[in-house]
Amino acid sequence: MAAPAADPSDEAKHIEKLYEFGERLNESKDKSQNVEDYQGIISAAKTSMKAKQLAAQLIPRFFKFFPGLSSPAIDTHLDLIEEEELGVRVQAIRGLPLFCKDTPEHISKIVDILVQLLQADEFVERDAVHKALMALLRQDVKASLTALFKHIGSVDEPSQEDVIREKVLSFIRDKVFPIKAEVLKPQEEMERHITDLIKKSLEDVTGAEFRMFMDFLKGLSIFGEKAPKERMVELIGIIEGQADLDAQFNVSDADHIDRLISCLFMALPFIVRGASSSKFLNYLNKHILPVSDKLPDERRLDLLKALAEVAPFTTPQDSRQILPSVVQLLKKNMPRRKTGEEFNFTYVECLLYTFHHLAHKVPNATNSLCGYKIVTGQPSDRLGEDFTEQYKEFTERLSYVEELTRATMKKLTQGMAEKNKAMAAAKSDEAKDNIKTEKQNTTTGLRTCNNILAMTKALHSKAPSFIGDKSINLSWKEVPKPAVPSSTPATGGKRPANAANGSGNPSKKGRGAGGLQHQLVNRAFEGLSHGGRSGGTRGRGRGWGGRGRGRGYNR
Repeated sequence: MAAPAADPSDEAKHIEKLYEFGERLNESKDKSQNVEDYQGIISAAKTSMKAKQLAAQLIPRFFKFFPGLSSPAIDTHLDLIEEEELGVRVQAIRGLPLFCKDTPEHISKIVDILVQLLQADEFVERDAVHKALMALLRQDVKASLTALFKHIGSVDEPSQEDVIREKVLSFIRDKVFPIKAEVLKPQEEMERHITDLIKKSLEDVTGAEFRMFMDFLKGLSIFGEKAPKERMVELIGIIEGQADLDAQFNVSDADHIDRLISCLFMALPFIVRGASSSKFLNYLNKHILPVSDKLPDERRLDLLKALAEVAPFTTPQDSRQILPSVVQLLKKNMPRRKTGEEFNFTYVECLLYTFHHLAHKVPNATNSLCGYKIVTGQPSDRLGEDFTEQYKEFTERLSYVEELTRATMKKLTQGMAEKNKAMAAAKSDEAKDNIKTEKQNTTTGLRTCNNILAMTKALHSKAPSFIGDKSINLSWKEVPKPAVPSSTPATGGKRPANAANGSGNPSKKGRGAGGLQHQLVNRAFEGLSHGGRSGGTRGRGRGWGGRGRGRGYNR
């Protein structure tokens, strides 16, 4: 039932009285002596609608001068926040930061109040809440952040508290993170403070929330390009904790698999910058690689891609430990002649790349695994033992893979010429888009085949040279464009374009696949850098997002 309308004459008297109180307080040199005036303002806040709006401005303005009246002042102001009239509520919300301007001990309480108000239905009300919170962050960023993050931690009662948590997360993501340079001052101290707050909040997050926090932390100056190695170790430690590397692995636990692979991709930029991958590799080697063939196909591919990207940055010790598992997987995925076994080119590309980079660090470890005869002068060379059968089997598998790869390249190259014809004949945009997608897939397939042939070629020798540089660019990674001097645009510009679209030169298709294949093989070696490792596969949004928070991600 609506409240009865106030008598206009009474309302005018209340407004007049409020102005008198306000003027006396403004003019007073010792405002703490004007207790009756401030009490009058508090009392007037319980009268007419316009008086409530004016009181909502005056109560916080003079609050600091009357500590003895702090409780009734705050209680009355909170009543104004719950008023039915939107104008009163908005004015009361706008006044909340003033309660903390000279009395910072109230910040935590006021932040808590504003957090509850993030659920407001009216846009103008939510906007006032956002601005009030930002004002508090600028007044005292440390206390305000601490109070905000208190609402992100573990939620005992899902439902209402969970809704508030989501609102706080959205506010931090949309309003605080984008202006971190402005509010996190002094920079190093406050960046460390918010890092510690985030770390405490990570026991109970979804995959999407974890990625959001990690992306934010990566952007802080304390973890920037000039950050020492120990900062990278700190970040990878956070990721290792989220990956649950101390948990017993169950191959049927799809949620843990998603989390583990997502975390491994998130860790890559920090591994590249010097953090150790040992804990991840040990876990993979012990628990996952032996049962990787039981993983869903897409998860298995993601795992092998991640392993390939980590391989160049492994230590010799880790390389020696994991190499037997990689060789075993290679044998499982490289058929020995026509046995009817399935053959996945991308699996083989991943495993060959991993094999090369691991073997490059510990070449003599391949003597017993593949029958090579690499001499380092160490007992681990095992040159007195006969591994002829291992060499025969391994090279036989390599030869058959090369045979299949060349046959596939021929089909893909012919298919590309047909797609070029189809593109020229396509009428609708939809048809053109479909053909473009098919061409992109074909290009990736050709790059995969080129990589396989480039990596198997060296492995037929009894003492091969393993690839340990950046000469192979993995097929799913963006093709780096070589720098071309501005004075010679004609000589360097065409080949990168072909590498990007994979179309080759249609005018050469009548001369067979040989010339075109030669061009395609060359393309795999054009880029000498992996390019932004934080992009590509890692950013696909894989993982455990939207499955509920907490350690029981699926439960």
